[in-house]
Amino acid sequence: MPTPPARVICHVDMDAFYASVEQRDRPELRGRPVIVGADPRGRGVVSAASYEARRFGVRSAMPISRAARLCPRGVFLRVDMARYQRVSAEIMALLRTFSPLVEPVSVDEAFLDLTGTEALLGPPEAAGRLIKRRIFEATRLTASAGIAANKFVAKIASDLRKPDGLVVVPPGGEAAFLAPLPVERLWGVGKVTAKELGAIGVTTIRQLQRMPAAALERRFGGQGAHLHRLAFGRDDRPVAPDGAAKSVGAETTFGEDSRDLAKLERTLRAQAERVARELRAEGVSAACVTLKLRYASFRTITRSETGEPTQDGLAIYRRVRALLARVPLDEAVRLVGVSASALGPQGAGQLSLLDPSAVRRERLDRAVDRLTARFGERAVLPAALVPSSPKRTPRRPPGGAR
Repeated sequence: MPTPPARVICHVDMDAFYASVEQRDRPELRGRPVIVGADPRGRGVVSAASYEARRFGVRSAMPISRAARLCPRGVFLRVDMARYQRVSAEIMALLRTFSPLVEPVSVDEAFLDLTGTEALLGPPEAAGRLIKRRIFEATRLTASAGIAANKFVAKIASDLRKPDGLVVVPPGGEAAFLAPLPVERLWGVGKVTAKELGAIGVTTIRQLQRMPAAALERRFGGQGAHLHRLAFGRDDRPVAPDGAAKSVGAETTFGEDSRDLAKLERTLRAQAERVARELRAEGVSAACVTLKLRYASFRTITRSETGEPTQDGLAIYRRVRALLARVPLDEAVRLVGVSASALGPQGAGQLSLLDPSAVRRERLDRAVDRLTARFGERAVLPAALVPSSPKRTPRRPPGGAR
């Protein structure tokens, strides 16, 4: 039986996407260090940094206060997700003209399976250049691309020559391509695992390739076998077209660390409503709800609960509040978040059959969604989120009568 041809997988990653959209749409920002994220006087993080800002050491996920110290003359902008999503939709639609097998990974990156398209698009390098050129012509934004026989190697390749780069790894060349790279390039190797590997003299992927798989398994368990496979660039996962989001979430970093339970609950209530709106917009329900807390010490915990699939904000809030009640507030909280996962089609659960009020809430949710879309998120709020008005002192009638 003949050996099937090697797959041709392309990973497209937009360059500094949020910041690049801002620079494209505001010419006065071009060439300047642009940092997209939270207020630099606050306690959030950097969502994206232009390449001009990166020269100062600014990176995504960095505390915004540190970015302000590193780049005091930077232009700090709030995230405009609606605008970025519109541009992303345009890019994803363009990618689907090259292959029906497109898997969006996030708002600014996607995998394409180009296997069998050589007669139409040319060899892999020509196809990659064509994709990048079409993206630039349509959006005036640059993208970096990596092409290989699998998703893992293509993803690493796309990151090596940013911005506006293209790296092609020929079939069979995966191990040699990966060998000189640091072990931190492998999925699953964070600071802790890298330190453990360093303790046995492994700092590059080449050194990991030379380790017997059995020795890695003895030291790291199942993760050791996984790392050994990745070190040789082995990855059989297919490109999943129209890859749906695996979870929907919302997080808030407080201006000051807090142990105020009422404040945490109000924040979770608002987050639950945002998550529920996004679930309804995507036409899905979530069975698993997760609470995330990051304490003042940066210790982070998560607690999850799986139940009946829902897209109702009140139901999500009740679950996450129950999770919060089981977590000791032994130190002040820096960040709190809610996420919903185990997604499936809306209406998949049986709650509406058991709880007649769920039907009324679903109709109300839909009406609120329409008002929110027209007038903004604060047009209609749950009573628990409406700020209480300060009590007014009754005015005395004329003449001093009481």
